[in-house]
Amino acid sequence: MRECQQQTGGPNWHVIILLATAILPSSLLGAPKLRLQSTTVGPISISQGSNGPVQTVEAFNAGDGSLNLQLTGSASWINPSVGAARGCSLGQAERCLPINIALQTSGLARGVYTGFVTVSDPNALDAPQTISVTVQIGGGVPDEVTLYVAPNGSAAHYRFATNSNLSIQTSTQSGGPWLSLTVDGNGSFRFVVPYRITGRHLEGMPEGDYRGTIAVGNSSVPAENKTVNVRMLVTSRPIAAPSPQQLAFRLAPSATPQTQLVRVLNSGFGTLSISSASASTSTGGSWLSASVSDGLIRVTANPSGMNTGTYGGTVIVSTNAANSELRIPVTLDVVAPGPPLAAFNGALNSGNFDTGLAPGSVAAVFGEQLSYEEAKQGTVIPLVRELGGARVLINDVPAPVFFTSYNQINFQIPYETPLGEAVLRVERGGQRGNGIALQISRRAPRIIQVGDNGVIVNPDGSLAIRGGTPARRGQVITIYCVGFGPTEPAVATGEGAPASEPLGRIDPEPRVILGNAFTGATVLDPLYVGLTPNLVGLYQVNVLLPEDLPAGEIQLLIEGDGYRSNSVLLPLQ
Repeated sequence: MRECQQQTGGPNWHVIILLATAILPSSLLGAPKLRLQSTTVGPISISQGSNGPVQTVEAFNAGDGSLNLQLTGSASWINPSVGAARGCSLGQAERCLPINIALQTSGLARGVYTGFVTVSDPNALDAPQTISVTVQIGGGVPDEVTLYVAPNGSAAHYRFATNSNLSIQTSTQSGGPWLSLTVDGNGSFRFVVPYRITGRHLEGMPEGDYRGTIAVGNSSVPAENKTVNVRMLVTSRPIAAPSPQQLAFRLAPSATPQTQLVRVLNSGFGTLSISSASASTSTGGSWLSASVSDGLIRVTANPSGMNTGTYGGTVIVSTNAANSELRIPVTLDVVAPGPPLAAFNGALNSGNFDTGLAPGSVAAVFGEQLSYEEAKQGTVIPLVRELGGARVLINDVPAPVFFTSYNQINFQIPYETPLGEAVLRVERGGQRGNGIALQISRRAPRIIQVGDNGVIVNPDGSLAIRGGTPARRGQVITIYCVGFGPTEPAVATGEGAPASEPLGRIDPEPRVILGNAFTGATVLDPLYVGLTPNLVGLYQVNVLLPEDLPAGEIQLLIEGDGYRSNSVLLPLQ
């Protein structure tokens, strides 16, 4: 008999989530769907004292009816308008509406500024959407750069972007040809050319302080044509590197304070220690704070009582590294209070966070103003349909909810949801937000993924991941998944799966595939595929690993009739 082995000591599904009517209502039929050619403009280099060139982003309709666009700029230097309909430049559709963004930047001081254009249509699905606009007043070429490099042949990088191909000439005063400036990829928007300054430790180079210069020319922005002084410090001390290197918050004044985490990594030698973290603001008062907790930097923005607008601040982190003080820029966009806003393509499965969804899938919807209460976790099964004052509606049917917060709600897609297109809305305090379109497949399995590895559990409860305990040949592993869809027998939406026979099985069972076409594939019939007892929306695949598999890391995926999961790496010994 094939058995369901619920591993003791295995992952807690609710922790994993945090880490991670057959006819549409008549009001949703025939709705237009907003699509944008791009949601990012810039960075655009502009001479100080000048207005920038008009930027254009095309919008088009991927649904029925017609679009009626409304535009709002978040900053005084952004002036958007809708032009006359025309043919689409990139062939996305037959007709496009140009969104023309005038950059009235003549009054801005030197520096980098980012604002947003909100593109709305009250009758369209997948609206509103935002276009971020970044300008570099005085250009993007830095005046000077300092690089910290460990004496082990490693390198450090500094990145910037311009709007033209530059002429460059590098030189160093000592140490050999350790300095270079190269084009770094193809850019993210028209005419954006990304560059990378690299300082590299060369063989035989002792620790010390090295100097070089980069002569830059050929830019249409005069301020970018200059000599950049570059300093490289080769050191065997720790080198602190924040991840991420900058933070951005976007909050309504009614939101509870929101926290983001910064890791400080060590790209050098020795042991890195953090002594303190503090925060300062350049505008808007004392809305920003920072602290050190368990080796992480906790950065909190509190928008209470603030007016709408964009505010700046800095988190200062003190360490024992060669670059002893880190300065992390922080921006806060305070937006007007409004209904809950679900982001376009913002409903993702909680396995690998792509758009693959099926009835019964555990998913997350991302956006803003989804809940004004403190983050809340559902603790009772069957799951509630409202938590933290918020509900998720799929085709106007409330979905079971695991977790709610300002920016994210985790929920289960009801098993009753029909296949094909569905519409999701978030409701907060009785106020319904915008609708976003989902595509529901009968089966869309996703192995719960952590980096390149899956959440795969050994018989002793340990995780079979890189840096953990490798799986052993000849043993049974348990692969945890979401999105397998309906089971036999059926399990009610929001209910825990049965813990005794009959269990909620997938019929017909899929296959587990190890390896690939290049390395050779091994196809295995699993022992059990179905819901994990007592839990909501969590599936497991139990499979016996053959004795003759090669040791090392091997690709693993699950494939059935007409569907295939994501691929993860399984370490074997």
